[in-house]
Amino acid sequence: MKLINDHAAIKARALPPTDDGFIMLAGEVGSWRGPFASAPIQLAARLAALTAGIEAREVNVFRAVLRPPGEGDEVLAAKGLQPARFDLVVLIRTASVEAALELRESAAYKELVETLSAAARRTHQIVADNAGLLGDVDHSRDHCFLFNYFYANDRETLLKVWEYTAGWFQAKTALPNSALMRPVEGEPADYGLVNHASWPNWRTFLPSLIFRPTFRSFVLANFKANGIAAQPIIYRRF
Repeated sequence: MKLINDHAAIKARALPPTDDGFIMLAGEVGSWRGPFASAPIQLAARLAALTAGIEAREVNVFRAVLRPPGEGDEVLAAKGLQPARFDLVVLIRTASVEAALELRESAAYKELVETLSAAARRTHQIVADNAGLLGDVDHSRDHCFLFNYFYANDRETLLKVWEYTAGWFQAKTALPNSALMRPVEGEPADYGLVNHASWPNWRTFLPSLIFRPTFRSFVLANFKANGIAAQPIIYRRF
């Protein structure tokens, strides 16, 4: 791992990873106007209705709102990977990876996949474990929810860089939580890690991404120095 501008480095205050399993089902359905998303409400409502048949610890549907600044388009292009433009996401949390793998074979989950796939230009789905934790993401409130789709040639380097960039977000944006999802063996590896987190409102994080110089000189610079594509999208829970 290369650490750029290490005087700004703050390692994240992390908790031990959990045994949770995750299923993430994402789709490109609506349109983007620059950084702003327009995801179809009717389809989101249909997906939300279908989640009633899913037995899991937690099931949530998200609609994309905004793409904040990211890094690594050239990294994705070199690997022939499409950038993340998912405007609808279904996230399922289970008691274990084994439970997630079993749930993925259920009729209720397959109906979710069929419904989204019928409308989407592209879908992406993974079963994942928990690779890092700053705190459980609270879905009971109407927060701003992040999914950050990371790619790197070396997943271990990516995990180390995340520890420092997450530390920056804790220090500069009061990031209260983060659950890092890592696709399990055999799953698609377009995104080696997907970070899920939330903030109470826009003003807790967005000004820092625009006005704090260290966001670019430390966070984005370390992603670039380590060959990492970081593609953040902000969602609201449907």
